[in-house]
Amino acid sequence: MASDTTGNLASNGSAAGALVAVGVGVFTFGLLVILAHANGSVAALLNWYPPAGPLSGKTGAAIVVWLVAWVVLTRRWRQTNVDLGRAWRVTLALLVLGFLGTFPPVFELFG
Repeated sequence: MASDTTGNLASNGSAAGALVAVGVGVFTFGLLVILAHANGSVAALLNWYPPAGPLSGKTGAAIVVWLVAWVVLTRRWRQTNVDLGRAWRVTLALLVLGFLGTFPPVFELFG
């Protein structure tokens, strides 16, 4: 473990927050892909830039959610030591679920 200038053990909460926030952002994108395919009104709501269609809103909303999650988790955990193994497992699960949501065989099940 690394220590700060006072000899105290440095916390890893900020790193864990950044890690989990990535998973939250990817999961959000996959979920929005499924929701937009399943519901035309959601697709219309996510059509922020008509030439790109709902993809503009899916990516834009996922980026906003990722940034908010990053700020919230990093601030909440910055003074604590988090189990990085558990943070990695949660992130990996969110990444897999989000990635799966972008594949046609998966999102077509909902539309």
